[in-house]
Amino acid sequence: MVFNKLFFSLLLALILPLAHAAETVSAPADAELEKRVMAVSEELRCLVCQNQTIADSHADLAIDLRNQVREMLRQGKSKQEIVDFMVVRYGDFVLYRPLMKTSTWLLWFGPFVLLVLALGVLAVKLRQRQKAMAQQEASALSADEHAQAASLLSGTDKGVQS
Repeated sequence: MVFNKLFFSLLLALILPLAHAAETVSAPADAELEKRVMAVSEELRCLVCQNQTIADSHADLAIDLRNQVREMLRQGKSKQEIVDFMVVRYGDFVLYRPLMKTSTWLLWFGPFVLLVLALGVLAVKLRQRQKAMAQQEASALSADEHAQAASLLSGTDKGVQS
């Protein structure tokens, strides 16, 4: 029993420093570099998640892209050079805030066009409904016509009045 406690204590004493060493190795060596990596990563969309930046995503591809950004920054490339490289490689979709240009007009103005179309369809449908209601009111029977129809249906009308 004492041997087991001694064995586990010794094992724990050997493992804890190794775990701490592994943690310090995986920690970023340069805090300034990590700030720059995050700044660039916030400009790029995760291609897997699509609604997150690669800075926020935990997808494997996002981690790979962050590592690639980190490596490019270590090589001395600027933020714009990295973004341009990613756009060439993955297209404009990789930009979290896409640029305003002819190929992205649908992205920028599409929602407004759809809103205008929906309002137009709503206006047409409301006008059609108003016309239909006006026709129903115009074709409604007057009180005399209603009484005459009721007498015809009941069979009490002896003839047609001229």
